[in-house]
Amino acid sequence: MPETRLLLIEDDYDLAEMLMLYFADQDYQVFHADSGEAGIELARSKYPQVILLDVMMPEIDGYETCRRLRQASLTRYIPIIFLTQRDERANKVKGLELGADDYVTKPFDVEELRLRIGSVIRRATQESLHEHRTGLPTATLVEEELERREIASAAYTDLRFMVKGFKAYCEIYGFLAGNEVFAFTARILREAVTTVGTAEDFIGLLGDEFVVFTNPESADKVRDMVMLEFEAGINTYYNFSDVERGGLLLNAGTPDEKLASLMKLVQLQEEL
Repeated sequence: MPETRLLLIEDDYDLAEMLMLYFADQDYQVFHADSGEAGIELARSKYPQVILLDVMMPEIDGYETCRRLRQASLTRYIPIIFLTQRDERANKVKGLELGADDYVTKPFDVEELRLRIGSVIRRATQESLHEHRTGLPTATLVEEELERREIASAAYTDLRFMVKGFKAYCEIYGFLAGNEVFAFTARILREAVTTVGTAEDFIGLLGDEFVVFTNPESADKVRDMVMLEFEAGINTYYNFSDVERGGLLLNAGTPDEKLASLMKLVQLQEEL
């Protein structure tokens, strides 16, 4: 299964090291930033499934960091849990009003924190807000983002992608391997948007359809990079014999035996 991506924005290095070691041992992929600015950049490039955000930081504090994360389309929907030494109700309310999903007061029990993180991610998945394999926003949030852009009359290009041959792949390799392919596809979309797109770009998932809303000036670059990266990396998800054969042998040894092509990423405007 793909690892859960966790971003820790914390300037206390001792606490950060402890949390990074603990969650890495719990099979999380942990990213760390020691400032709000660095955290915003990592959130945009790594697209974590949850963010642990310290309130008291130099330069820009956790509240301002949260506000900026919620303003940008690419990071708007990532669940955020505040970490703070403050316990006053007003501070908790301020964090929740800015869009935080939970609030944990230091010192905390790390096992309780793990349960809270799991609960936040599970809630987002169960409410069909985030897709479990990729952490990407799903139908409800895609529609919300579309509506927001229509109200703002913002110019954007709508790119849609689908993995052709995915069903046949899952029949041979299983759905756990299929989950890895979906996670890989989501990762190259994030990398493309981060590299050649803008902070206002959006990535979502509608069923098996990947959705990217991007700046019209960036659309060709995003599409080209996604296609190239998918083609360059997809063969690593096959065994050597299938790659050499150029496809998957379905129903081997039966009258229905046939060769299915290796997976390919296509735009929905193209014939599937």
